[in-house]
Amino acid sequence: MSGVLEFNDVSYVRNGNHILDGVTWSIQGDERWVVLGPNGAGKTTLLRLATGHDYPTTGTVDILGSRLGRVDVFELRNRLGFASSAQAKRIPLNESVLNTVMTAAYSVEGRWNEQYDDFDIRRAERVLEEWNLGELADRTFGTLSDGEQKRVMIARAVMTDPELLLLDEPAASLDLGARERLLQLLGGYAASPSSPGMIMVTHHVEEIPAGFTHALLINKGQIVAKGALDDVLTTDNLRSTFGLEFELTKSAGRYAARATGN
Repeated sequence: MSGVLEFNDVSYVRNGNHILDGVTWSIQGDERWVVLGPNGAGKTTLLRLATGHDYPTTGTVDILGSRLGRVDVFELRNRLGFASSAQAKRIPLNESVLNTVMTAAYSVEGRWNEQYDDFDIRRAERVLEEWNLGELADRTFGTLSDGEQKRVMIARAVMTDPELLLLDEPAASLDLGARERLLQLLGGYAASPSSPGMIMVTHHVEEIPAGFTHALLINKGQIVAKGALDDVLTTDNLRSTFGLEFELTKSAGRYAARATGN
């Protein structure tokens, strides 16, 4: 399986502060990565570089075989799927769910004068069904619950059949039921051999779906640990990342962590 993302000794400096410092990291197309770290660790900056929305201060970033800085990033982004809460805020509240997903075909966030053929409509309808959203197709985006909106944004991200899917805290702020519904769907999607390489940023090990294969732990812009999920998610690595002692458990492919000391 070919590489879909490669960071080589990447640093990102703003106002004299090292947001990322010497990050080297590569992802293959059959890997599903979770990125864990405290607030301010550099997770959002990683995603901005991985989606071509920013450039490293030093080092190189290769996305889908193209070097960032030597490629048309607008064409590159058409090959990526990305979902975040910030992106959801740009969706018109009166846009239908079907159009919210379908407009990804033109990389726009509200339907205007674009013309969609039957293939686009059928594709959008199929993706909505896959994410348990079919019955909401005619609802407007602004009437959905937070959990429904997050699933719509993921459906939009996979509408174009991306070669790399990036998710920024997809389960953040959800209640228990909405979180578990979303994680079940993400786990099923991650387990499919036809799914693209995936990166999901989160703050909590409880939000790692079953089916994810690798983890990167980051703190203060530096990688604490990276590799196969079971090898990386250890109490020692969590302590180094979050500064606390943890009790870590795993059941049915899912993790849970509880602080045990200072």
